[in-house]
Amino acid sequence: MLDQKGFDLWADGYDKAVGISDEENTYPFAGYKEVLGTIFRIIMQKQNASVLDLGFGTGTLTAKLYEQGCTIYGQDFSSRMIALASEKMPQAQLCQGDLTKGLAEPLTHRNYDFIVATYSLHHLTDEQKTAFLHELTSYLNKNGKILIGDVAFETREELEQCRIRAGDEWDEEEIYFVAEELKRSFPELVFTPVSFCAGILTLAK
Repeated sequence: MLDQKGFDLWADGYDKAVGISDEENTYPFAGYKEVLGTIFRIIMQKQNASVLDLGFGTGTLTAKLYEQGCTIYGQDFSSRMIALASEKMPQAQLCQGDLTKGLAEPLTHRNYDFIVATYSLHHLTDEQKTAFLHELTSYLNKNGKILIGDVAFETREELEQCRIRAGDEWDEEEIYFVAEELKRSFPELVFTPVSFCAGILTLAK
């Protein structure tokens, strides 16, 4: 797992590395652009939405939302990622913080129309994911949604098939979403597969 320094060093080449994996339809980023595009279109259905992006990276998604009039808040582990994203979104409120420790304090003083996490929560254990999602639902406005785009699977069997397919490329330190298991805590959760290794999980308030 990358520590903060690792994320900082990776920041400048991050978008290129992701793009190559997506274009070649390989684990872990096959479907990446479609995941982000789908989430973008969902958010665009609400005018001037307030959006909290958790693990926003270089701002690939949120910069597009920002350009369309959304009010952007965010939290990321990497100071370098924050610097790159701030150049694209000078009026956004971006905070540094470790998602395994929950929301950064400045972000807990308001509610949001959408809370988004794209390829950022697989560093949390399954127990941490469940607890964090319960916490996040309390920060949603009425009719708000949590939208998670990540390496994710409907069943544990599908995850294991992907692990075999990925071979030595599989990252044993990352803990991916299995929708049917998460539904035990969130029966209302909706999972939309996008590629063989990616999907969108939606929790609505």
